[in-house]
Amino acid sequence: MADEIRIPVPGDAASNPVTDDVVQPFMIDATGLHGRMVKLGPSVDAILKRHGYPDAVQHLLAEMLALGAGLSAALKFDGIFTLQTKGDGPVPMLVADVTSDGVLRGYAQVKGTVPPLHEVVQAPVPKLLGKGYLAFTVDQGQHMERYQGIVELEGATVEECVHRYFAQSDQFASAVKLAAGRRPDGTMGAAALLVQRLPDEGGDQSIGHADEDDWRRACMLMETATGEEMLDPSLPPNDLLYRLFHEDGVRVFEPRPIVEKCRCSRDRIETVLASMERESLDDLKLEDGTLEVVCEFCSRKETFTDAQLDQARAQKSP
Repeated sequence: MADEIRIPVPGDAASNPVTDDVVQPFMIDATGLHGRMVKLGPSVDAILKRHGYPDAVQHLLAEMLALGAGLSAALKFDGIFTLQTKGDGPVPMLVADVTSDGVLRGYAQVKGTVPPLHEVVQAPVPKLLGKGYLAFTVDQGQHMERYQGIVELEGATVEECVHRYFAQSDQFASAVKLAAGRRPDGTMGAAALLVQRLPDEGGDQSIGHADEDDWRRACMLMETATGEEMLDPSLPPNDLLYRLFHEDGVRVFEPRPIVEKCRCSRDRIETVLASMERESLDDLKLEDGTLEVVCEFCSRKETFTDAQLDQARAQKSP
């Protein structure tokens, strides 16, 4: 990495400039393994508050948002990284996406009865998502090839599904630990820890190879982090990383802020509507003859009259 390296000192405010809504890259000195710690607070709480999801859905989507932020920060791309699940359970779709600039958003589609949190916390994937798949997508625009990886929703948790995907990957392995829950003030928080390792041959040389024993040790140390520690708003990411890896030496790099923001706009909606057949739009109109569009990500509503639709079609037509 080209960023300046800083060695964290627990409790030193100067070494912890950002404590929330952040991705903190780090490296374990003894092995050269790289990782990311994600800590989300106000950003994930704002996303969830817009929708009023059941508690179980809030926790699962919060985990997906933290995971998406962490995985995107581990990739080199210029565009949008998306995590998406599709299944046959009461939550048939979850979406979390983050841009290469750290702009985060997400939503859940809920159909049917969602069990209470305490009934699904040990196995949210089969009980909420059902049978289906988890997709990883990197979209760098119309002039670049789109990358997508898919793994079946096999496992009790999102962590297990992700581990299954990386076990099949020939690029690099990634160990993941996720946490989501209520903070002392009642707001939602989410966190993710990721450690990466290259296979024996090939791959990005900026990521440590490490032998099997080193890799297992790093994963075991990461697993000792509790959900309470990961979510604690008073515990900076650097301090937790020091707790976990100080015996092997741990360095941190420039943190990357995460910002919650939807990319929808009236102009974008107009572009989509202008591309649709008029008959299809007529079927979607309200009783008063207007057309209302609601963004699934941020719940923003935009209303269009026939005159506005005609004007949009005229402006967007080639």
